[in-house]
Amino acid sequence: MSGFEQLFPGALPRLVMFDLDGTLIDSVPDLAAAVDRMLLELGRPPAGLDAVRQWVGNGAQVLVRRALAGDIEHEGVDEALAEQGLALFMDAYAQSHELTEIYPGVKDTLRWLSKQGVEMALITNKPERFVGPLLDQMKIGRYFRWIIGGDTLPQKKPDPAALLFVMKMAGVAPEQSLFVGDSRSDVLAAKAAGVKCVGLTYGYNHGRPIHDESPNLVVDDLRALLPGCVDPATGITLADLQASQDRESTVAVTGKFWMKVIKALARWRWRA
Repeated sequence: MSGFEQLFPGALPRLVMFDLDGTLIDSVPDLAAAVDRMLLELGRPPAGLDAVRQWVGNGAQVLVRRALAGDIEHEGVDEALAEQGLALFMDAYAQSHELTEIYPGVKDTLRWLSKQGVEMALITNKPERFVGPLLDQMKIGRYFRWIIGGDTLPQKKPDPAALLFVMKMAGVAPEQSLFVGDSRSDVLAAKAAGVKCVGLTYGYNHGRPIHDESPNLVVDDLRALLPGCVDPATGITLADLQASQDRESTVAVTGKFWMKVIKALARWRWRA
C-alpha cells in the first residue's frame, strides 16, 4: 500500500506542502563551501562537509552561528561577529549552487501530483533570495503555486505560521493537507498546524533518525507515496496519527507585509 493510500484512504490530499533542503534537494555541498569560505575570511579553520550537514535546517542565521561556535549549540556567539559572518556567508552562497543536486524521485513525484490536480507549496527556512534561482536550476519551480522562504513571513519553522498561511491561501483544511520534510522543525510545524507529516530518511536532522521525531509516515523515497509506484525494497513505516495540540498560532501581518507576500507569490508562481 502506498503512502498516500495509508494517510488518505480513498482519496488524495488536496494540498501537499514540501520543505526544500534535505527534502527535494541536497544543498549541503554548496552550503558547506560557503560556510568554509566565511570561516576562512574570518581567520578560522574550515568546518567541512560532515559538520555542516549536522548544522543545517534552521535557516542561514542559525547555520552561521553554529559554524562560528563549531557546535550545534551556539548561544555564546558574539552578535557583531554573527552579523559579520552572516554577510560573508550570504555573499559566498549567492555566487554558486553548482554542487546542489535534486534527490531521486522528486521530479517523478511532483509531476504525478500535478497531473492529479493536487495543489503544491514550498515552505523552506532558506532565505527567499536563494529559492528562485535554485528552483530554476532544478527545473521544478513551476509545480509550486505558493513559495514561502525563511524571511517571507515573520516566523519560520518550527513555527506553523507558514503552513497555516498557505492553507488559508489555498482554502484547504488541515485534514486535507500534507507536509513533507526531513527534520524535527518540519515535523513540529506540521503537528502544530494539525497537518499529517511525512518524514524522509535521507535528509538533514542534526544526525538524528527522522523516526525519532514521530512523523505520521517515514519513507526512503518520495515515490513511495504514489499509488502503483512503490518499490518493495523501499522502507515505509506508518506511525499512529496524532491530533494537533496547537492550531492557534497566528501570523502578524501588516499592509506592507501583505504587499511583499503578494509580490513574492506573483514572482515565483511561474518560475522554471
